[in-house]
Amino acid sequence: MKVAIFTFSLFGINTYVVYDPTTLECAIIDPGMMGREEEEAMDKFISRNNLKVTNLINTHLHIDHVVGDRYVREHFGVKVKAHKDDEVLGERLQEQARMFGIPEKFDGVEISEYLKDGDVIRIGEGELKVIHVPGHSQGSIALYDEKDGFMIAGDILFAGSIGRTDLPGGNHEQLISGIKSKLLSLPDNTVVYPGHGPSTTIGAERYSNPFLR
Repeated sequence: MKVAIFTFSLFGINTYVVYDPTTLECAIIDPGMMGREEEEAMDKFISRNNLKVTNLINTHLHIDHVVGDRYVREHFGVKVKAHKDDEVLGERLQEQARMFGIPEKFDGVEISEYLKDGDVIRIGEGELKVIHVPGHSQGSIALYDEKDGFMIAGDILFAGSIGRTDLPGGNHEQLISGIKSKLLSLPDNTVVYPGHGPSTTIGAERYSNPFLR
């Protein structure tokens, strides 16, 4: 499968479109679009490449990763997929907005399909495996494409860093344990696409990430 990367909104959130170039089915992951200009950027990419949106997936339900959910849900006619353990974050989206000083009013995010560890999401002929790694939030997941050797990591793992654990649902020890047991067991050449910042690899983080020593 192919991966397209967009960086949206004041949060600098990486929104991903993962698509099968044969069937042209795609998933939009962590839509961070705020405002019509960013929505149009997504629309134009989908239209230009003749893609069919079949999945809307949230790696977790912190506000920066879900601000575009409503638009994607209504515009493309897809339902929200996320882990049940983040349901409370989705219900408290307006509270999250106030915490970050965002004046806009946001509807809560309602999960339509619960994802759990080991689930496989099919996108055309491709597959993303759900890996549940709590600690940044209790419902944080990564999405792993074994065949094509990449992972969408949300805010679990970054280049040279890890997700913050001082937000509601955070647990530092739990996050470190999950990364080491579930992510560092993947091949070193696995490309890691994080929720913010540049991509990296499992090997690079295994050998040089100061938080994982």
